[in-house]
Amino acid sequence: MTTVILSIDQGTTSSRTLVFSQKGEILFTAQQEFPQIYPQDGWVEHNPEAIWDTTLSTLKDAYAFTKKIDAKIAAIGITNQRETTIIWDRATGKPIYNAIVWQDRRTAEICRRLKSRYDEEALNAKTGLLLDPYFSSTKAAWILDQVDGARERANSGELAFGTVDSFLIYRLTGGKIHATDATNASRTNLFNIHTQDWDAELLQLFDVPASVLPDVRDCADDYGQTDKNLLGESIPILGVAGDQQAAAIGQACFKPGDIKSTYGTGCFVILNTGSECITSKNRLLSTVCYRLNGKTTYALEGSIFIAGAAVQWLRDGLKIIKDAAETEAMASGLTHNHGVYLVPAFTGLGAPHWDPDARGGLFGITRDTTPEHVARSAVESVVYQTHDLFSAMAEDGVKPSSLRVDGGMVQNSWMVQFLSDILDIPVERPKVLETTALGAAYLAGLKAGLYDSLEDVRENWQRDSHFTPAMKDDARSGLLSGWNNAVKRVLS
Repeated sequence: MTTVILSIDQGTTSSRTLVFSQKGEILFTAQQEFPQIYPQDGWVEHNPEAIWDTTLSTLKDAYAFTKKIDAKIAAIGITNQRETTIIWDRATGKPIYNAIVWQDRRTAEICRRLKSRYDEEALNAKTGLLLDPYFSSTKAAWILDQVDGARERANSGELAFGTVDSFLIYRLTGGKIHATDATNASRTNLFNIHTQDWDAELLQLFDVPASVLPDVRDCADDYGQTDKNLLGESIPILGVAGDQQAAAIGQACFKPGDIKSTYGTGCFVILNTGSECITSKNRLLSTVCYRLNGKTTYALEGSIFIAGAAVQWLRDGLKIIKDAAETEAMASGLTHNHGVYLVPAFTGLGAPHWDPDARGGLFGITRDTTPEHVARSAVESVVYQTHDLFSAMAEDGVKPSSLRVDGGMVQNSWMVQFLSDILDIPVERPKVLETTALGAAYLAGLKAGLYDSLEDVRENWQRDSHFTPAMKDDARSGLLSGWNNAVKRVLS
């Protein structure tokens, strides 16, 4: 009988469940998109019930597939969009407000007020993060303040707070387990990444009561079992990690200096720094890469809010493409970008700028500008933003010699070659691009005993394509100069 792992990948625009073999091969994928909610400028919400319904539906499809092939399910792993915040009733499991998404900027003014009374460097020293609306703490406080009676109910122990992983675990286990893992906890601004515990001073600063917090566990750990009524049998949940850390695990970034960049809705670069927690002088984030057997491995991270979302905007907003795959031919069909630059600051700019009030801009357009130019500018913008992160890392004394990439966007070979050209380093694309879901599967497999160690996992990694830089220095400099000029125009 084949042994498989189910991996729930709950993302920003869709929920998926994948079935992996022990060798890390994708045997089956079920995916469902769900609506994005934009109540006001800079606000982004999800209906938690839509998150749950799509997750459960894809999980049932994946489970049915395992029955069809007569496979044994070793465990379930979960990976999720990070920072997105949900507060729910402990008794009923019902959310008291929509999920506030990681992209949401509604608490920018709260963050500005907090900066006037609390040293951001002191916060960074504890959490590795910055005072920015991106993180969960101010989102949770906003919900508690805006929903009638929520604070009183929270203080009396009736409410639970969590990132999406916690909400799914709570629902999957029938309300028995309220837990998160160290990677997701490290994105809240409430968790001390050095002591590996919730921080009383920060809970007071952000006005989040300890009564709502989940238990923090290792990434490969016991998160309970699914309620038998959901699938007809109980399955252990044994692996959890935030999507970007899960991708680093799926890319086998287990040694200090290993680096990956994931191109999904946003783009996130993670550099493994081992047992050393490096503090950036250039507004990159220090974070938990993973925690196994109580031992924490740290990472340096750069976060870009809009990557694949820019291509989604071409499709759903401008309607100049019907499918993301069209962008490759549109970009490669032009000999150069004709000076057209898109700065996709739709919900502000992330690292290294951290400007929540910046808004997007399209520059250099003329009467001759075509949909192809706009499409190319969207793809190029993702590469330029990655270069901004690598420049910040270089100033911190870190200069990677190669990069592993994953996520839906890297199916575009033109984009990956352009990335290699602009970064001026080799770029490797793996055979399995769904490294986020794969990482969660590996964590569950580790706890289930399918793998003896991370070295076992590393042996599964296989390269699909290798891209090397082929652009002249003056051409690179000219393109980056145009990009930097465009960014200056959108900064608030």
